[in-house]
Amino acid sequence: TSTGVVRLTDFLALDTDDRGNDIGQSAPARLCRLVAGIDGHVDLDVEVAVRPEFGLTTPLVYPVAANAWRTRGGPITATVVSDAPIEVQGAVLVGRVSLMVGRRYAFIVDVGDPWEADPEVPEPGAVDAALEATIRGWRSWADKLHGYDGERRSLLRRSALVLRSLTYAPTGAIVAAPTTSLPEEVGGSRNWDYRYTWVRDASFTIGALAASGCGFEASQFFEFFFSATAGSLAHGHGLQIMYGISRRAIPPRTRAPYAHRPPRQPAGTHRQRRMGSDPARRLRRAARCGQDGRPLGVEIDPAYGAFLADIADRAALRWWDPDDGIWEVRDGSGHFVYSKLMSWVALDRACKLGTTLGAAPARIQRWADERDEVRRAILNQGWSDDAGAFTQAFGRTELDASVLMMPIVGFLDANDPRMRATIEAVADRLTDDRGFVFRYLGADGLPGREGTFGICTFWLAECLALVGETDRAEKFFNLMVDAANDLGLLAEEVDPTTREPLGNFPQAFTHIGLINAARAIEAQRASRQR
Repeated sequence: TSTGVVRLTDFLALDTDDRGNDIGQSAPARLCRLVAGIDGHVDLDVEVAVRPEFGLTTPLVYPVAANAWRTRGGPITATVVSDAPIEVQGAVLVGRVSLMVGRRYAFIVDVGDPWEADPEVPEPGAVDAALEATIRGWRSWADKLHGYDGERRSLLRRSALVLRSLTYAPTGAIVAAPTTSLPEEVGGSRNWDYRYTWVRDASFTIGALAASGCGFEASQFFEFFFSATAGSLAHGHGLQIMYGISRRAIPPRTRAPYAHRPPRQPAGTHRQRRMGSDPARRLRRAARCGQDGRPLGVEIDPAYGAFLADIADRAALRWWDPDDGIWEVRDGSGHFVYSKLMSWVALDRACKLGTTLGAAPARIQRWADERDEVRRAILNQGWSDDAGAFTQAFGRTELDASVLMMPIVGFLDANDPRMRATIEAVADRLTDDRGFVFRYLGADGLPGREGTFGICTFWLAECLALVGETDRAEKFFNLMVDAANDLGLLAEEVDPTTREPLGNFPQAFTHIGLINAARAIEAQRASRQR
């Protein structure tokens, strides 16, 4: 401020036993904040308002110690501890603090279940030990990353840390983002809850973890994916597009009152249909690069093999069905090119794994036949002469950045004339004036608009690397890297006008794109040098 400088430090605390692969297993549900005077003097207003269930519940707040208060009401109990001069006003803790050089205040919020015994009340001084344990724990985890030593090592390590911090330790699930309802358009209605695990992201996530040397996390995530979905698939119920982090099904969609706009939980979309996945091949790759630098020895056991073979069977049976696409559009189902592509991937990888899955030759041949049918359909109907590119869906001319995945998954060589034309069409017609890439343009069944999409810009960078244009690839790559905040965290989207982050934050998908694009660029440069 005009009168001085303060430093604010926020962290989610780890326990002293949280180290290496076990990070998070014993972590308390504790949010800590330290505010310290650095220069001059600054007055700060303090307000603590615990509001469970999107603000539907206003709890009772009462003191439990000299520097501590507790809330009752709703599905959680919060214990608030601070050495700052604050007091209860209704259902809010408020106060004002004056900070100068050498003065600081601590704040702790512990969250627990209301049916458990009243928890022990920590002292404000516990923040220091918690901060040391948290830093020590994360460093012990990061020190185990041996999968990559290129020039962008710090970027990849940071993105790997983001993916690990988005992991729910008890099950290995990785949420798409830790936030809900951060708008894709300020003041708009595109506000979604991303605290779930998307099946769509499974292959990308496992591949990015493997590329970062996180073999343990890759195998844990695959185990979550298997446990959450295998039973439903085996009994003919198919896959949802997302799952809760505790492997639970998604509840019905709820709309709750909110000061800005009502948040939308994604349950209304969990029954939408989307095709394809490629987790097994990625897992095998992850098994070769464990965190300690040694192979993990992960094998596809009979149960895994049967599960993955069931996925291939379902792809073979249903690939021609219309669905809602990777972006879950609301303007009606269609034959989306990306969905067909992912069905091709599922069948192609099943054929490559073959007998490893325990499949008979006739079954593998059926997968191969359907894979070839999918390929012919994409090449014949996914291309538009009018658009001069592969498009969003069969029979349409709209561009969609998701078709950039074609060369990335090995469906078509990046230098194929049609693929080159598609890459240039996206770079020319699906970007803003600086080069950030939109997912698509045009109506999608929802009101309002959205920003440019982070992973799509990284996809374009990866494709340009695959065609050998590494300088252009680095331009788009660096454009997205520069959109990160001071902590290296990337949002779901970037506002095409203000360049500010939009959507939920930090976004796993965007950091996955960073990891994969960085590896592609450096692999291409290394190839040219050889």
